[in-house]
Amino acid sequence: MPPPALVEPPVLAGGSAIHEALALTGRPDVISFAGGLPATELIDADNLRGAYDRVLSESPGRALQYSGSDGDPDLRAAIAARLSRQGLPTRPDDLLITTGAQQALALLAATLLRPGDVVAVEDPTYLAALQCFAYTGATVVPVPSDDGGIVVEALERVVATARPRLLYLVPTFRNPTGQTMAGDRRREVARLAAEHGFRIVEDDPYGELRFRGEPVPWIASQPEAADRTALLGSLSKTIAPGLRLGWLRAPGTLRRACLLAKQALDLHSSTVDQAAAARYLADHDLDAHLVSVRAAYRERCATLLAALPRVLPAGSTWSRPDGGMFVWARLPAGHDTGALLRDAVAKGVAYLPGAPFHAGPADPGTMRLSFAAHRPEVIEEGAGRLADVLAGPG
Repeated sequence: MPPPALVEPPVLAGGSAIHEALALTGRPDVISFAGGLPATELIDADNLRGAYDRVLSESPGRALQYSGSDGDPDLRAAIAARLSRQGLPTRPDDLLITTGAQQALALLAATLLRPGDVVAVEDPTYLAALQCFAYTGATVVPVPSDDGGIVVEALERVVATARPRLLYLVPTFRNPTGQTMAGDRRREVARLAAEHGFRIVEDDPYGELRFRGEPVPWIASQPEAADRTALLGSLSKTIAPGLRLGWLRAPGTLRRACLLAKQALDLHSSTVDQAAAARYLADHDLDAHLVSVRAAYRERCATLLAALPRVLPAGSTWSRPDGGMFVWARLPAGHDTGALLRDAVAKGVAYLPGAPFHAGPADPGTMRLSFAAHRPEVIEEGAGRLADVLAGPG
């Protein structure tokens, strides 16, 4: 009897876009604005090496052994204390350490969603989230957004007609647009969740990268949303992406369900990496380190924004983020950033076309530009190359 046929997973443009963006970052001849990578030279490598050295010299048996599925107690305590200082009272037992925030999202999707369930997302949204939801067989419904985040009136209509089980948001310095949801809209989203019973996934990998303005409270801090919001965070953008460490803060029943799902998936995230991250947070002032990171990103963002008027065709628009890593640009009708990408790479510059970020009809004239990974002089050179590409006919 022949073996059963393999079932192919959903094919998504987003998955290809992620792969291609990361591949471009390794090409020395291409200045890539495509990947959402933090600046390598700003990673505190010396002190991280010291943290690993201490862990491996003082407690090698513990650091190199199996460990608990919920995560290193010291690391959970450090993250809980950090969230509490920032205005969200959190206990270590409220947290589950995951292999990057992406795993936290996958655990939530696997726990909460079944084929046919509806997930509402702001449009455009993080393309790997769309990929994650597609693997569950869920139906993704886009909700329009603007400079202030998701449009609440549009969300109300979607809630009334589609009855989503889940709302996925990146409210602060959203990937891909860099925009931040206004405080009053966060309160309205919390109210709608309480009234209609859907859960909220609040993805916040960029919130600590604010370089202008004042922080906006998490949706998870709103009383109406406290029992139905899962907050995701990551050490990738603040310490180092190679650690592959994220976390999930969720109400007890949901957190325990995700814990069981994680046990079935990988037992636990890397013990030694968790121990080193906990040691680093205990020995070093992450806030002081982030001051220099934010200053660098402020300068890099300003450099890109200053270049765009001479780079993009007349009639283009773009976001002006107060933090994070991304600028979202929209070219006038008649331009197709996907079709132009091959020419851009041939001229030694890359970006991500905007189409894969859309859950609904895509705008072919959009693109995501990440400024974080390059020094200002490299951004200037990359902008010049991009101008040469866009100078042709639209």
